Amino acid sequence: MTTQTMETARDTRTIRLADGDDWLTLCDRSLLTPGRGVAALLPDGRQVALFVDRAGRAYAIDNRDPFTGAYVLSRGLVGSAEGRPFVASPLLKQRFDLETGACLDDDDVTVPVFPVRAD
Repeated sequence: MTTQTMETARDTRTIRLADGDDWLTLCDRSLLTPGRGVAALLPDGRQVALFVDRAGRAYAIDNRDPFTGAYVLSRGLVGSAEGRPFVASPLLKQRFDLETGACLDDDDVTVPVFPVRAD
């Protein structure tokens, strides 16, 4: 494979997060690994956990685990239940739907989700 072919195959999109009426650029899509999360610090001090699934869809949820208060959801295990993508907290293993933020193990708990796009 030539260098030129490798360059063409790279994903050059950027991950952007809704920020009021604008979109905040977070990182290049190529820096994200499907099935693994990364944390991003927003200008206002909040943390988000970014994920890309194996189909290439991007998700952003709050990085704070509501059960422990620790900022660790970006380090959780990614999976799916009944076709819904989730991340399981690395601490107590509660699962959070990546599309809605709902806890799949406790109906009274949610985490904020953020609109995200890759373009």
